[in-house]
Amino acid sequence: MVRVLNFYMDDSGTRTPNRKPLGYAPKVRDFFALGGVLINEEEEATARRQYNDFCSRWSIHYPLHSVEIRHSTGSFTWLKRDGAEYGKFMHGLTRMLLSLDALGLACVIDRPGYDARYREKYGRRQWHLCQTAFAIAVERAAKFARRDGRKLRVMPERSNKADDDRLVRYYNDLKAGGPPFEKMSSAGYEPLTSAEFTDTLHEIRFKSKTSPMGQVADLFLWPIAISGYDPENRPYVALRDAGRLIETRLSAKEAELGGSKYSCFELAHERGR
Repeated sequence: MVRVLNFYMDDSGTRTPNRKPLGYAPKVRDFFALGGVLINEEEEATARRQYNDFCSRWSIHYPLHSVEIRHSTGSFTWLKRDGAEYGKFMHGLTRMLLSLDALGLACVIDRPGYDARYREKYGRRQWHLCQTAFAIAVERAAKFARRDGRKLRVMPERSNKADDDRLVRYYNDLKAGGPPFEKMSSAGYEPLTSAEFTDTLHEIRFKSKTSPMGQVADLFLWPIAISGYDPENRPYVALRDAGRLIETRLSAKEAELGGSKYSCFELAHERGR
C-alpha cells in the first residue's frame, strides 16, 4: 500500500514580475508566497473532523478565508476586532489549527528584492515568481516525504486555467529534469534528481476554495510569509512553539535545506522592513 504525504498549497501576493522597477516602500510587505501544509493521508479524516467541529460551534457554513478573517470582510464582516466575540473566535481558531497533525511549509519571495537581483540580468525574461516558489516548496516537501518512505501528492488551490497549467508544467518538469536552477549555484542545497522526483511525486491534484485542508493551508501560509519581515508575529510564534512548522522536525542544518525558504529578502532586512 502506498503511503502518501499530501501537500496542500495556496498562494499569496503577485506572481508576475513588475514591468517597471519596484520602488522602496518601507511599510509595504510586497511578496509572493506559495505553500501551505503537509499532512499524512491517514491523518486527514481526523483533521477534517476537527475543522468541522470548529465550524459547527460557530455556525459557519462558508470557507475560513484568511484575508476575510484578518480584515473582517466578505463572510466575516461580523467578526470585528473590537467586538465581544473576536477574542473567543481567534482563540478557538488558533487552538483548532495547532491541534492538527500538520506542518507548515512555504517558499516566500520578496518582490522588490527579486526585482533588484534579476532585473538587470534578465529584464522581461524574468520568471514568474511561482516557477521559483513551486520548485523550491515541492522539492522540500518531497525531501520530507522521502525521509518517511512516502510518496508526495501535490494539491494546489485551483485558480485560472493559465496559472493551473503553469503548475502542471512545473510539476512535470521536476520529474523530467529536476529543479530548474543553475547547477553550480544550487549545488549547496543538495537538489533532488529527476529520478528521485519521479520516484517520489505521486500526482498533482487541484482543490477548490471550499476544501477544508486548502483553507488550513491558507491560514498557515500568511503567518509563515509575514515571518520573513516579522519573525515574532504572534500567529507564526504560535505555530512554531506548537511544533506545527516543518523546521521543528528538522535539525538546524536540515532546516537550511528543507525548511521554509525566504528568498531575495536582503533589501527588506537591510532597510528594516
